[in-house]
Amino acid sequence: MATKTKTTDLFAGLTLITGPEQFLSERTMTRLIAQARAAVPDAAVTTAAGAELTPGMLDQMANTDLFSTATLACVTSAEKTPKDLETNVVALAKMVPDNVALIIAHGGGNQGKALLNKLTGLARNVLECPVIKPWKLAQFVSQEVADCGKTIESKAAQSLVDAVGQDLRSLAAATRQLVADTDEPVITGPIVAQYFAGRSSITSYAVADDALAGKVGDAIMELRWALSTGVAHVLITSALASSLRQMGNYLALSRDRQPSAADIGVPPWKMKDVAAASRAWNERTIASAIRAVAHADAQIKGAAQDPDFALEQLIIRLSILRRSAARRD
Repeated sequence: MATKTKTTDLFAGLTLITGPEQFLSERTMTRLIAQARAAVPDAAVTTAAGAELTPGMLDQMANTDLFSTATLACVTSAEKTPKDLETNVVALAKMVPDNVALIIAHGGGNQGKALLNKLTGLARNVLECPVIKPWKLAQFVSQEVADCGKTIESKAAQSLVDAVGQDLRSLAAATRQLVADTDEPVITGPIVAQYFAGRSSITSYAVADDALAGKVGDAIMELRWALSTGVAHVLITSALASSLRQMGNYLALSRDRQPSAADIGVPPWKMKDVAAASRAWNERTIASAIRAVAHADAQIKGAAQDPDFALEQLIIRLSILRRSAARRD
């Protein structure tokens, strides 16, 4: 994620925002503009997309407006700058006037790579906006909450990710809305569960966690509540299949070494939970459980007359498999 810069670092130089995460790039650009205008309130802001640049527009961006003492010249999606204008952009970056803050956002990748390399060498500040890996999204949520002056439990942060999904823009909006609507200084799992009650992902993973932990009664109660609030049957089997794959990967890799969170595809805090859950299973019973989930998935998609009953039977079947693993060990 992008780091902060001083207002004095923005003028008479280039600040380069680079990386494919568009939401972070847009937010970083907005923050820099606000930061500069807080210091120079009458600064004029000129923004243009790379694909729309013309020589005249670049000349205009390098000059101060008649009614202002400074200019913020902002270029978005610089990777789409026409080839014949890349030299003009580089020339401006080399000689930024004292009262001009040049801020350029480039999406990275192969498109416009030569321009990116030149701008990187000229930039006073380079702010990275990389794609956030799925297992780091809970960390992103925690930082969003911290930026709002509160804290969130690690499991609650992951629950929020499960509820909202992996789209960063939606995740940031939901996090800040939750913080605004919550009086408590520490956001806990129950607060997230109540706030996002009925959101399919958080509910389906709660069912999966209890089912694979052998808590049959709790799992069936949660299943019935989930279905009554409109959670799709297929999301339950999807959550179970995902959790079983994580456990299977953990057991397979554990034969040779201690696997990392990245190996399993989970956030670091969840490794302890995966390891604990896996101890009650073995590779044979996990394979059988995956087949049972696949069978139930086919049933709820039309092979069974009562999909609710099919899922309840699946939870019971998983409990039997879990006990058989313990007896075999």
